[in-house]
Amino acid sequence: MPIPAPFVSRVMDIQKDWIDYNGHLNMAYYNVLFDRCSDEAFELMGMGPDYAVGRKLTIYTAEVHVCYVQELHLDHKVTATFQLLDHDEKRLRVYQEIRHVDGWLAATSESLSLHVDMSGPKVAPFPADVLAKVEAMRAAHAGLALPERAGRSIGIRRKTV
Repeated sequence: MPIPAPFVSRVMDIQKDWIDYNGHLNMAYYNVLFDRCSDEAFELMGMGPDYAVGRKLTIYTAEVHVCYVQELHLDHKVTATFQLLDHDEKRLRVYQEIRHVDGWLAATSESLSLHVDMSGPKVAPFPADVLAKVEAMRAAHAGLALPERAGRSIGIRRKTV
C-alpha cells in the first residue's frame, strides 16, 4: 500500500462541547484534532492501540508548537495532515496542518515525539519492524518541501530605530 505524502486524516467534525465562550473552537481542541490525525498515521506505521496493549510500547509527545491561523466553528468539517520531517531510532519530528474541507488553513503544529517502553516508562528504540515502517513513511515524505511554518520559534520581533 503506498504511503500518502503527506498523510491526510479522515474528515473530522467539531463537537459542540469544544466551542468556547468566544463562539469558536477552544485552543485545546485543535490539539485533539492534531492528535487524532497522528493516531491514524501512527497506526499506519504499526504503532496504534494494539501496539501499546500487546507490546507495551507507545508514543509520548515531548514538545509541540501550535500556530492558530483561522478560527474554526461548530459547523466546520476539517482534515489534518501529518508530514514526517525527521526521525532517529527513538524520536519523530512531525509537521501537521488542520484545513477546513474547503481548503483553507486553520492551524499548524510541529511536534517532537518519543518512542516509549511503558514498563519504565523510558524512551526506547523502535523495534526493527516499526522502524522499517517509520523509514518508509519518511522516504515517502522526503520529496515534500519543508513547510514554511516548520522550525519556527516564539519571540517578539522588535523594530530597530
